[in-house]
Amino acid sequence: MSLRCEVLAVGTELLLGQVVDTNSAWIGEQLALSGIDSHLQVKVGDNPARIVQALRDALTRADAVVVCGGLGPTHDDVTRDAIAEVMGAELVLQPQLVEVIRAMFEARGRAMPEINSRQAMVPVGATVIEQRRGTAPGLVCPVGDRVIYAVPGVPHEMREMLERAVLPDLRSRSGEQASIVSRVLRTWGHSESGLNELLADVIEDLDGVGNPTLAFLASGIEGLKVRLTAKASDQRGALALLVGIEQRIRTALGSTVFGVDGETMESVVLDLLRERGLTLGLAESVTGGLVSARLTEVAGASTVLRGAIVSYASEVKHEVLEVPAGPVVTAEAAMAMAVGARRVLGADVGLALTGVAGPTEQDGQPVGTLHVGMAIGDEVTATSARLPGTRDQMRQFSVITALNALRLRLLDGAGPHP
Repeated sequence: MSLRCEVLAVGTELLLGQVVDTNSAWIGEQLALSGIDSHLQVKVGDNPARIVQALRDALTRADAVVVCGGLGPTHDDVTRDAIAEVMGAELVLQPQLVEVIRAMFEARGRAMPEINSRQAMVPVGATVIEQRRGTAPGLVCPVGDRVIYAVPGVPHEMREMLERAVLPDLRSRSGEQASIVSRVLRTWGHSESGLNELLADVIEDLDGVGNPTLAFLASGIEGLKVRLTAKASDQRGALALLVGIEQRIRTALGSTVFGVDGETMESVVLDLLRERGLTLGLAESVTGGLVSARLTEVAGASTVLRGAIVSYASEVKHEVLEVPAGPVVTAEAAMAMAVGARRVLGADVGLALTGVAGPTEQDGQPVGTLHVGMAIGDEVTATSARLPGTRDQMRQFSVITALNALRLRLLDGAGPHP
């Protein structure tokens, strides 16, 4: 059986939402890459009794627990005390550690506050993990045939310590060379239940073998993700298990799949335009500049994006973009805006958005209405959608919907190719 490892994040600030727990996500990723099974992650506040209970619970399920946080010098840093109680061991001050911590302060031209001596308290039987980036040493704490690893909560300190000491020790204890690899296919255009229906045969086959596995991840304005995960003796073997399944999914979903892993809708659209030697000009009404903001987050966007006109007022649509007089929340207005954006910005492609985010209808159009205009070559077209959610959600969904419409037009052959 594979070694199982759980993650316990310590800190009341995590429970209050004052700090986002990115540490557990990173640790989980590293465990997977090392082939270590990790089935549960838990957060607990700075309460000794609750930390003790969480550790004892975890050790009934897992062979190892990585505890992140609570190793600082202040009164609410109680991870060491909780681990010592679980071990049934006494905390003992290690003078040599005090001197190491003191030297770190002196190297920065500061005197060590005596309270930092608490960080040199080590449960009897535990092994110290040398700290190289801060003052809190880590701990390797045996509990019978199981083990607790304690690492700092400061992300860069935690990552260095995990890579240098914890992961190698876990791999050694597992006695198994394995790698868990995930591939994420990003989609837009179907609901989660719709994707499930389209992939029913694939899901049934995977359920029968158990490796690889498939899961859906709803990611809001980033679309719906289809995550494939495989485990093998090494990374190459795990990737090989994913190839055939990924191809089956792409065949079933077609152009609904817009990207893979770290790709985004905006990066994919920029790449398509760049490959075709096309520049882009935007006219945004309902989104108020959100499309250009998303595009400019991608490095190198300046080689494609000429600029954007935030034509929020009707007068700007009429006077700058030369949209004909009349209602401005229509497919016809969106097409005129796209033509105007292309002309004013000197772009090859014009993309325009107009719609109703709420709270009330406009031009007889209900809340959630979106019209997307596109001007590419001699073709000027529009597509319309009814989007759900709050005002902000509708505007964010408008961004990915409009970019997806442009992506599909480009894939259909619009515009010149190299």
